Amino acid sequence: MTTPDAVHPAWLPPEAFRAIGSRRTLVLGDGLLVETVRDEVARACAQYGGRVRRGADGGAYDFVLALTTAEPQAAIGVRPDSAIGTEGYLLARHDGVTVVLADDPAGLLYGLFHVVRLGESAFTGERQAEHHRPATRRRTLDHWDNVDVHPVMGQVERGYAGGSIFWHDGGPRGDLTRVRAYGRLLAACGINAVAVNNVNVHATEARLLTDRLGDVAVIADVLRPYGIRVHLSVSFASPVVLGGLPTADPLDEDVRKWWTDVTDRVHDAIPDFGGYVVKADSEGQPGPFAYGRDHADGANVLAEALAPYDGVVHWRAFVYNHRQDWRDRTTDRARAAYDHFAPLDGRFRDNVILQVKHGPIDFQVREPVSPVIAAMPATRLAVELQVTQEYTGQQRHVCYLAPMWREVLGFRPWGPDGTAVADVAGGADGNGGGLVGVSNVGDDPYWTGHPLAQANLYAFGRLAWDPWSDPAAILDEWIDLTFVPVSESGTSADVERLRRTVHSIMDDSWRTYERYTAPLGVGFMVRPGHHYGPDVDGYEYTPWGTYHFADRDGVGVDRTRATGTGFTGQYPPPWSEVYESLDRCPDELLLFFHHVPYGHVLHSGSTVIQHIYDTHFAGAEQVEQARRRWEEAAGLFDPSLHARVKELLDEQVRCAEEWRDQINAYFFRKSGIPDVRGRHIP
Repeated sequence: MTTPDAVHPAWLPPEAFRAIGSRRTLVLGDGLLVETVRDEVARACAQYGGRVRRGADGGAYDFVLALTTAEPQAAIGVRPDSAIGTEGYLLARHDGVTVVLADDPAGLLYGLFHVVRLGESAFTGERQAEHHRPATRRRTLDHWDNVDVHPVMGQVERGYAGGSIFWHDGGPRGDLTRVRAYGRLLAACGINAVAVNNVNVHATEARLLTDRLGDVAVIADVLRPYGIRVHLSVSFASPVVLGGLPTADPLDEDVRKWWTDVTDRVHDAIPDFGGYVVKADSEGQPGPFAYGRDHADGANVLAEALAPYDGVVHWRAFVYNHRQDWRDRTTDRARAAYDHFAPLDGRFRDNVILQVKHGPIDFQVREPVSPVIAAMPATRLAVELQVTQEYTGQQRHVCYLAPMWREVLGFRPWGPDGTAVADVAGGADGNGGGLVGVSNVGDDPYWTGHPLAQANLYAFGRLAWDPWSDPAAILDEWIDLTFVPVSESGTSADVERLRRTVHSIMDDSWRTYERYTAPLGVGFMVRPGHHYGPDVDGYEYTPWGTYHFADRDGVGVDRTRATGTGFTGQYPPPWSEVYESLDRCPDELLLFFHHVPYGHVLHSGSTVIQHIYDTHFAGAEQVEQARRRWEEAAGLFDPSLHARVKELLDEQVRCAEEWRDQINAYFFRKSGIPDVRGRHIP
């Protein structure tokens, strides 16, 4: 049972280790992560009566975890037919023994957690050898955590789960027990890198690179046993702010030497340091433009300093004019990243990773895939996803994002026979930029504020490991690991009812959220600043550049080449033609690419205005249905968790109704066209 002052175990409750803990286990190999594996098994055995041994002693075993270099393969009865590969593992079962083999300790750790996911099924029947290996080498979380409490954004920028687990009110948290538990959760879903501070680097955060580096090293020490490398967000202006140089010009020799020297010191303190994250010339952050240089110049100077240490620079492509004149319709925020970066393809060093938001605007509930992902074949790209739900309910609303991410990763920019986004992120032999998620974790007892939002963090890790995974299957994994009957007398029927309840609430929750918020890909329509709740014109006349252009005749942004901003031309065929065409553009993105009359007929057969009415009524009703299902299942869940989710579903119902009424009223008043079904619109 979870009490308010306890930390919820998320997808690693003790019960998840019952199958392993009741077996006789042999662990073969050496190294820090092998010791982590041994400790995990020993802890489970202490609780459930099994035993674990370090070396083969002639006894009988049910479960063997071994490095391929540790013992002759005949000793454990399984031989890999080829190299297993970095972080990979082989899983098999024969003659009553379940075996995990790995070439390196990280693979052994991931193999252990695979068996945890399987539970009892890992120890029944026969299992032919299965090879498992991550699709990409880098599976990263960016924490937008501040060391100092920011006067506007607080301890965590766009954080909806309390304070930071790393920092508190100007300094590090003294007790990092929870950070270790976090590393364990991340390893169990496949994440292997964490940036520990905000990409908007303020004065105190900048000093983490130099005189406060020890604070970062302590975090790295705690996460290292779970195979997680620490990364650090740094200011491009660090040579000036921290080093006292008169310039941060990336082509200045003194600047290059400064970055080399400081990176040497970072590596001395953190030998497995992952690298830097940089937000430059973006939303007021300093960058190379101040010196007449471009982003390749800026990224390469940091990459050069990191190269000897297998370090990388994650250089964010979130660059646009946030001080534009709203009356100037030629300026299009969607175009900006491509316009800045596509001409630089081939000029970045090999250890620069261009970090590209999955859509061209800003983590909206519906956007097309960013054209930058298809525009830079000679550059390593990482696809950035937002796990924290800034524009998708802020972890007060249920919004399971894995179906959205799976659509993005499966999108093929060059057509049905071309390469997918997942392949671009994975790169050749898994050495691409990978996936980066903006973390949704805080010091809330449930980690993510909304207990059901844990599923998004878990799913991000699982999709980063295997981008072709089925979101429904990932949700099944998370449910089965996280929820157990309230008492051991819980029946199989109760377990199945619990699964059905969670699936009924979460499976379609992303599209439900889309239905009651901004329609047909138009985006935003949120309250400025905090971005929660509806405000249709909130950004319409601001310098941030996100518009819907609704008037009495129609709605939507003309981004065509023929009559609009030309954004459609940033895509390769066939999508450049599909998005350009009013007839062929998918309904869900219509208003992102076209300005149309309210009476325009969608492929669904509905008019735009009637679609707006229908979806907003339907979305609000679906949230009410979710609340009823949750209330009916009260006895299946821990009472504290059930109460927290019920409270949040009450808020989601309230907010969904507000979205419904504001959006419908706004467009009814603009268009003058009534709802054909005669429903009440305020």
